[in-house]
Amino acid sequence: MDIALIADDTKKELMTQFCIAYCGILSKHHICATSITGKYVQEATGLEIEKLLPGSHGGAQQITSRISYNEIDVLLYFRSTTPNREFDDENEHNLFRMCDVHNVPMATNIATAEVLICALDRGDLDWREIVNPRSDYNRRRRGLTY
Repeated sequence: MDIALIADDTKKELMTQFCIAYCGILSKHHICATSITGKYVQEATGLEIEKLLPGSHGGAQQITSRISYNEIDVLLYFRSTTPNREFDDENEHNLFRMCDVHNVPMATNIATAEVLICALDRGDLDWREIVNPRSDYNRRRRGLTY
């Protein structure tokens, strides 16, 4: 599956620790992330992370675009709860809306992220293969190349 990671500055360490804890599950999937989050996670876990632009320079919008094309199967977005956040409400609203429109499971806190990761590991999200049959993960599962 294709998993996208975003973490506000105050949550980057939490995202990194989460990815360390679930490295075994995450290693079976393709992961993309905004650049700084991806850098931290990759350095801490050794996972291969596709790093997009920084969140403040359009990285979150790149993820939103991928969601709109059904190229993302799961979004983990650890966001700050403080009022002075770096990600504006309109971009966040569009990101959440695209997840709703395209039925992309999304976690905005560690508790929900753990539920999603465990569900992913059990195969509970395999229905996404029907929605996103051309993802890298699904092509590898079927032994296909395009």
